[in-house]
Amino acid sequence: MANHRAGKISVPIVDLPAVVSVAPIIIPAPGRGLDLHIRVSAPIVGDALPIIVFSHGNGQSLHAYGPLASYWAAQGFVVIQPTHLDSRMIDLALDDPRRPRLWHFREEDLVRILDELDSIEEMVPLIRGRLDRERIAVAGHSWGAQTAGTLLGATHPHPEDGSVVNRKDARIKAGVLLSVPGSGGGLSANAARNFPFMYPDFSTMSTPTLIVAGDNNKVSMTIRGPVWWREAYDLSSAPKALFTVFGGEHSLGGISGYEARETTDERPERVAAIQRLTTAYLYSALYAGNSAWREARAELAAAQNPEGSIETK
Repeated sequence: MANHRAGKISVPIVDLPAVVSVAPIIIPAPGRGLDLHIRVSAPIVGDALPIIVFSHGNGQSLHAYGPLASYWAAQGFVVIQPTHLDSRMIDLALDDPRRPRLWHFREEDLVRILDELDSIEEMVPLIRGRLDRERIAVAGHSWGAQTAGTLLGATHPHPEDGSVVNRKDARIKAGVLLSVPGSGGGLSANAARNFPFMYPDFSTMSTPTLIVAGDNNKVSMTIRGPVWWREAYDLSSAPKALFTVFGGEHSLGGISGYEARETTDERPERVAAIQRLTTAYLYSALYAGNSAWREARAELAAAQNPEGSIETK
């Protein structure tokens, strides 16, 4: 297992230590209509554990993204995954009055987790006294990446009155955004109608962040093609990193789940590269002097058939 205080992690790690996941943990959520259900995954040993709060993609739940959550937990992170109101498990009616504000409830879910860390520790004895509150990251995939990006500093207009929604949270020290939607000018007509909040201003996203984008992501919500999915990198300020995944589509090889039906580009090697690089990036972003990111980049550059390329600024 990684030694957090030593500030170094081996990349890649082959023999993964055991992890435990506890779900559902239920957090009271007044005004939401339903209490917030979360999953907490953590290694069975170790202390001073950094935290990743992960926001799932549209329709998913706390049960998804095992290839990421389990790996990160094995590397010494405590991973907290909420089920947002758009989940298929909740199945909101089409005329539910909360639907136009799903973006708001998503952002509130992540903030609520940060606010309730004391309560979460009490409900999950496994992690009691083992959290490092000074090292918290946020991550997400697809709509979840857009949601996570708001805590990293990206702003967007309120779809009802046009005011700027700013949810940047100083408790968040780093982020990973996977298949994150780009700027509003690249939305298709249908997406613009259904996602009126998805007009992000990435220029305000100053927190260190790794953006992961597939160069074959052709999801129909954009008119700009695969280049749209890298705009969180192109339009934000340093420090940032971009991992462009060769051949990667929206599910990036299968990060959303083991044998997940929506994975159109299944490739274990692609997922493994994302596991290693995201872990290395977060360790180096959260621990000053940590060499994991440098080592991971060198490993990728030396590969005979690399899974992608890295840009930094």
